[in-house]
Amino acid sequence: MHETPPTPATAHAAFDAFLAAVVEGQASDLHLAGGRLPCWRLHGEVAAMSDKAWRHAAMGELLDTLLAPGQQRDLAEKGTVDLGYTSSAGERFRVNVFRSLGQPALVARHLPSRFASFNELRLPESLRDLARLHAGLVLVTGITGSGKSTTLATLINEINISSPMHILTIEDPVEFVHRPKQSIISHRELHTDVPDFASAVKASLREDPDVILVGELRDTETMRAALTAAETGHLVFSTLHTADATGAVERFVGAFPGGEQSVVRHRLSLVLKAVVAQQLLPAVGREGRVAAIEVLQVTPAVSNLIASGRTAQIYSAIESGRDAGMQTFDQALAGLARDNLITTADGRRLARDGVTFDRLLAGGRGM
Repeated sequence: MHETPPTPATAHAAFDAFLAAVVEGQASDLHLAGGRLPCWRLHGEVAAMSDKAWRHAAMGELLDTLLAPGQQRDLAEKGTVDLGYTSSAGERFRVNVFRSLGQPALVARHLPSRFASFNELRLPESLRDLARLHAGLVLVTGITGSGKSTTLATLINEINISSPMHILTIEDPVEFVHRPKQSIISHRELHTDVPDFASAVKASLREDPDVILVGELRDTETMRAALTAAETGHLVFSTLHTADATGAVERFVGAFPGGEQSVVRHRLSLVLKAVVAQQLLPAVGREGRVAAIEVLQVTPAVSNLIASGRTAQIYSAIESGRDAGMQTFDQALAGLARDNLITTADGRRLARDGVTFDRLLAGGRGM
């Protein structure tokens, strides 16, 4: 294994060259660490980009140019820091710098400069209605790398091109930069513009927003602030790290102390409008991945289930809620397999119930 001999003048240029290769190769992520081969994630698989290792000294030189003093302190104190980065070619990346065995490493995720359409992402048509809401809370859930940010960006773009509103985003870091069209856009970034999500959401209520995008509901205070914003007539979009729609409701309520949960459950039942849960699967016959999407629309019946704590029955409501724009993961997977967008084996493997998946596939009832 050979080592690339960088200099202070070339470390940043080499980093930009790797990012350019990620964009050209249509990869999603760059993985970079001292003493290790630079790697990218291409169509879901990690592979080496070069046979030359990145030197430890080059990593230090790169971080000196990437990180502001406050971010350097965060890395030293917390072992990780997030930032947004625009390459020399004008491409936007979300960068996470972290320590591994005491040494710095980073992952840079490419953020497409063009907003994908509903059709390109194969989003259920019922999601378009979420961009027409005037108030309430919409949650997009899934594991890391499941496309939550891309779906939210498409929803925000739909509002931007169609409605004269003030859209305010609070992110860590700002990922997709929206240019004003019909709406005006205010992007606020943690550590650069605001200290934390919770205080930023509270402050946003004095900033005349119509739509508030909260990058992540990562703590109870942020959840409480998001609830209040939705209750006071704002449309709030945010994300949670849960695998399915029912889990998002349980995760939200369970984040609060036991004595508050019944009140929070009632408040959530009044403002929650939809939960969109998604996961990405390898596409068949072409490069890239496709999203399987579960949709929970909060009808009066679902609202009653949330308020009364009968979340175990929500899945049945999704199964029978096709006319209201709902679909389960199994229905989505069967539809993708029927359209030859994923393999039947992948669909059955990821399905909640293999028997139900086979029945939906055979009967043509997947969405």
